[in-house]
Amino acid sequence: MTVTKPHEQMAAYLQGDLEAVNQLIRNRMASRHAPRIPEVTAHLVEAGGKRLRPMLTLAAAHLCGYDGPYHIHLAATVEFIHTATLLHDDVVDESAQRRGRPTANLLWDNKSSVLVGDYLFSRSFQLMVETGSLRVLDILANASATIAEGEVLQLTAASNLATTEEIYLQVVRGKTAALFSAATEVGGVIAGADDACVAALFDYGDALGVAFQIVDDLLDMQGDSRATGKNIGDDFRERKLTLPLIKAIAQADEAERAFWQRTIEKGKQEPGDLDHALGLLHRHGALRDTTAEARAWAAKAKAALTVLPDHPMRQMLDDLADYVVERIT
Repeated sequence: MTVTKPHEQMAAYLQGDLEAVNQLIRNRMASRHAPRIPEVTAHLVEAGGKRLRPMLTLAAAHLCGYDGPYHIHLAATVEFIHTATLLHDDVVDESAQRRGRPTANLLWDNKSSVLVGDYLFSRSFQLMVETGSLRVLDILANASATIAEGEVLQLTAASNLATTEEIYLQVVRGKTAALFSAATEVGGVIAGADDACVAALFDYGDALGVAFQIVDDLLDMQGDSRATGKNIGDDFRERKLTLPLIKAIAQADEAERAFWQRTIEKGKQEPGDLDHALGLLHRHGALRDTTAEARAWAAKAKAALTVLPDHPMRQMLDDLADYVVERIT
């Protein structure tokens, strides 16, 4: 198979490490007393995700010359935190599909998804403690709190037309970018990299995470549902104020604002509303401007890499930032 995409190149380069991460995940998601835990976890962990976040940890550790064993623990930790948040998110969002498959809460129930998510959070803390690094524990514990904070902020901001781009960015930095930046940062920390390199890795992960989420929001309005595993307009139907909508609402006239109030704030949606919403996004250049913003964040990620050591992984991370935004072309 020809490997062309940056995340595929990274996976090929890190193949041995990824196999070790996958084995550690399987070992730690086991439960002697509650067989539902590995059932639910395996449904999501083995659903064919890219393992992007744990790869970022492995990549950062390699880039900084690490030759110990604990980047494997940290990569598994990051994947457990990510999986736990997905289980909880699908309950909160009442989602029926994830990565093109039925969600765990649909196959089992909400209680199982919440409790297994809690179990995985606990497992993640056991893994990070095993590294013996208080700094690593601090970074990942802060990231876990920030993710939860971002999700709660989204609850209050999602359907409120007063939500600004600044609040949107705060939500994204919490629910998505916090784990990206923690993933790259701990890779540098466990490798003993100097403060400048660790800060650069944080900045790269933060900017990449913001770009990634903005692109996801764009794909919801203009992507290929076969590629994304989601239906076009899911966010609109779920009354989520993503960046394209916020940009269009900021330019709305009186009639347009009344439309947004009915469909988003009050949730009274009718046939044809999605097409009308898409028309408004195009009319005000909201998709174009959001695309430009995603590209700007990807450029910030690439700029952060310039202080890092010359290494094949640095070019792959640079290419990855480009690839994240190429998904919308």
